[in-house]
Amino acid sequence: MQFGLIGYGLWGKHHAEAIVKAPGAELAAIACQSEATEKAARERFPDIPVHRDIGALLADASIEAVDIVVPNHLHEEIGVAALNAGKHVLLEKPMALSVAACDRLNAAAMASGKVLTIGHEFRLSTQWGRIRTLIEEGAIGSPLYAMVSLSRFPYRQGSGGWRYDRERVGSWILEEPVHFFDSVMWYFAELGDPDRLVAFGNSRPRPDGGGASMADNFTTVMHWPGGQYAVISQSLAAFEHHHVMEVVGTEGAIRTWWSGAEDRTREPSFELKVKRAGAEKAEIVELGASGELFELDEELRLVIDAFKAGRPMVSGEEARKRILVCLAAEQSLAEGREVPLRF
Repeated sequence: MQFGLIGYGLWGKHHAEAIVKAPGAELAAIACQSEATEKAARERFPDIPVHRDIGALLADASIEAVDIVVPNHLHEEIGVAALNAGKHVLLEKPMALSVAACDRLNAAAMASGKVLTIGHEFRLSTQWGRIRTLIEEGAIGSPLYAMVSLSRFPYRQGSGGWRYDRERVGSWILEEPVHFFDSVMWYFAELGDPDRLVAFGNSRPRPDGGGASMADNFTTVMHWPGGQYAVISQSLAAFEHHHVMEVVGTEGAIRTWWSGAEDRTREPSFELKVKRAGAEKAEIVELGASGELFELDEELRLVIDAFKAGRPMVSGEEARKRILVCLAAEQSLAEGREVPLRF
């Protein structure tokens, strides 16, 4: 399957390498935003067409699928254009910056008959995905409580500083916490949708003396109608990259952690333990390689079959709910109150 890649920034470069490695995939063209990324793409892939005009890539009838890895505010515009051009689309998270934008993407996918799948690659992890498998197997009974914590170094600026511009990033809740909301809602799928949340946050002074427009430290508590709940926390004012998840059920519990000097390392430390229903002690679960680079490789390997089968790995309808929850958390943070969730 011939892929076009739109976006060749820091994460886009990893997507390009994952496409090249994926069996049955061919990187057929790249579209870049800047002279610097165009130069880097040409140097790495001298035999592949590199465009500054996204329209030129989308007009290529030989390209069957498009992988979109651009700043958040461009997801809707480019995703809709790719679907309208008759391409299958793998769209990086967050799906879009508003629920209305998600609706337009889903409408474009339905009208085109092409597959839109959203890049919530945590589901494909040997580690984070294993939690879902254990829950499905009944290892801990029915979920009651989950905790997700990420402590890490501050975000990189991104091309042109987009990740620190609210108009382009949306919010930092739409960056990594969107993954955590997706994970917990996926783990708790048997319970249905959550019904309310409340969020808290603060920021430390910026080195340049300016006021921070988004929370360095963020926590939300999300509730389900049956009394189950999840706590999701992130600090962007810490060091390295340390990620913990815990899920407690009616009959057991899971705890897992991942640590690395940075988020995109292929040599992290990690562990997953489960105390199964009826067991006296917890056991260590043997895992394969874990980390977002490995998850990306798996995503590009599997998305080919998903496109051929006409089914998304993570549907736009599911991803839309995650955007709704992120926006509700942003509202709760701004207004200092609990916010109901209406899907």
